[in-house]
Amino acid sequence: MIEFVVRLDNHPGALAALTDVLGDAGINIEAMSAWGANGNGVVRLITDNEIITRHVLAEAGLVNTEHRVLTAHVTDEPGSLARVTRQLGEAGVNIEALYVLRSSGEGIELAIAVNDPDSLPDELPVVGGIDAD
Repeated sequence: MIEFVVRLDNHPGALAALTDVLGDAGINIEAMSAWGANGNGVVRLITDNEIITRHVLAEAGLVNTEHRVLTAHVTDEPGSLARVTRQLGEAGVNIEALYVLRSSGEGIELAIAVNDPDSLPDELPVVGGIDAD
């Protein structure tokens, strides 16, 4: 799974322009966070089609970077997120972003962007979507 981090000017309509471009290309946004500070905007998003997203962002001239993200499945109960984040921290892994992808009676699916996904120890509960419970 890939996240796209898009840099925008922070002004009215900037986020609408980005989402219009993606929507017009038939791209579904599966997870997103966005914030602005000091006139700059940052949008982190995960879509249903990485190849088309990459092409559309390039064609639109939108500055972005890509990062591979990991998934984890946790139960919907106090402390479950703490267990995953503690394990990552104790392994020296820095969390750069965390998204809720899906929430249901079966639990919560998270997407986690980390500083170096290829260096994770095998016992961590996040590589490739391994169950974290």
